[in-house]
Amino acid sequence: MTTKANSENLEIKPFDLRNASEHEYAGANVFANRLRAEQLPDDPPIPLDEMVLGWRNLPPFQHIPTWSVWRTDGSQIVARGNVSWLDVPENRHLVQFKLMVLPEYRQRGLARQFLALIVQATRRENRHTMFTDTNERIPAGAAFMERLGARAGLAAHSNQLKIAELSSDLIRQWQDRALERAASFESGFWDGAYPEKDLDAIVELMQVMNTAPRGSLEIEDQRFTPEQVRQIEQSIFARGNQRWTMYAREKATGKFVGYTDVVWHPNRSETLEQLDTGVFPQYRNYGLGRWLKAAMLNKVLHEHPETKFVRTGNVDSNAAMLKINQELGFMPYMSVTVWQIEIDQVEKYLSDHR
Repeated sequence: MTTKANSENLEIKPFDLRNASEHEYAGANVFANRLRAEQLPDDPPIPLDEMVLGWRNLPPFQHIPTWSVWRTDGSQIVARGNVSWLDVPENRHLVQFKLMVLPEYRQRGLARQFLALIVQATRRENRHTMFTDTNERIPAGAAFMERLGARAGLAAHSNQLKIAELSSDLIRQWQDRALERAASFESGFWDGAYPEKDLDAIVELMQVMNTAPRGSLEIEDQRFTPEQVRQIEQSIFARGNQRWTMYAREKATGKFVGYTDVVWHPNRSETLEQLDTGVFPQYRNYGLGRWLKAAMLNKVLHEHPETKFVRTGNVDSNAAMLKINQELGFMPYMSVTVWQIEIDQVEKYLSDHR
């Protein structure tokens, strides 16, 4: 289905992320890198082949209807919108959506047209709560959410560490202290995919992230199956990403009690993304979080010398993790807000702004 946008030279078309044409993928890659340059001006563009591999290898349980606004001559994508949900037992009330418009095409009503399509897809799935995120680099996003009447449910930051400013003495101190305070625990390391023999236990370990602050967002605990974890890994590694995971385990029971992981791509190896870091509540106050972070950064220093920056996302209310990161030297890089809105309110907005 093709729909005219609010201009004679623009049209909205569905975009099948997993099975688009070469021309569609090329246009989407140029568009994505335009917005990437606005949001992450210090970072290089992502090559076409890598981006395509990511789209083609999305996990099967993730559904993500997508639409693009093209110039009618097919020369350029100027806006994209999508809505996504997971086909899992949890959180069957919610969807996440994204509205993306090039700067020179904003304020033309394109986001409203995407919203109408997103609402239709959300209704078909019998879901009613909608989430999206915005960041300080593109203030038009937050302004639009405020006009919609969305509620800011979670404040967070992307924080960045300059490796050149990392104190090797501090890293050594944290590891030495762990030998005293956490003598009943041991650390370990996984490079790449998780080992099959430990997969069930790793699935349990991943539940620690359900203890992370959620602000006022109405989200249920999320649990992935071993098969879904493998599908997520396929999506990560298919595009060439590499992953290191450091874990802590209780010696007496063999139970995994915490972990931290980093991901990077060889095309952009100067910047590593620190993803999850968590320790189960009953095992906190042993210094395990500091131990894991210190062990990972020590490994990065010695085995990944090209790294200049490490970035991580932190909820502003997560005081314990923020304290660790601030002591390491992480500094705010970009603020992020997660918004929540009910579908009835979106439909009212669309009705009032026809």
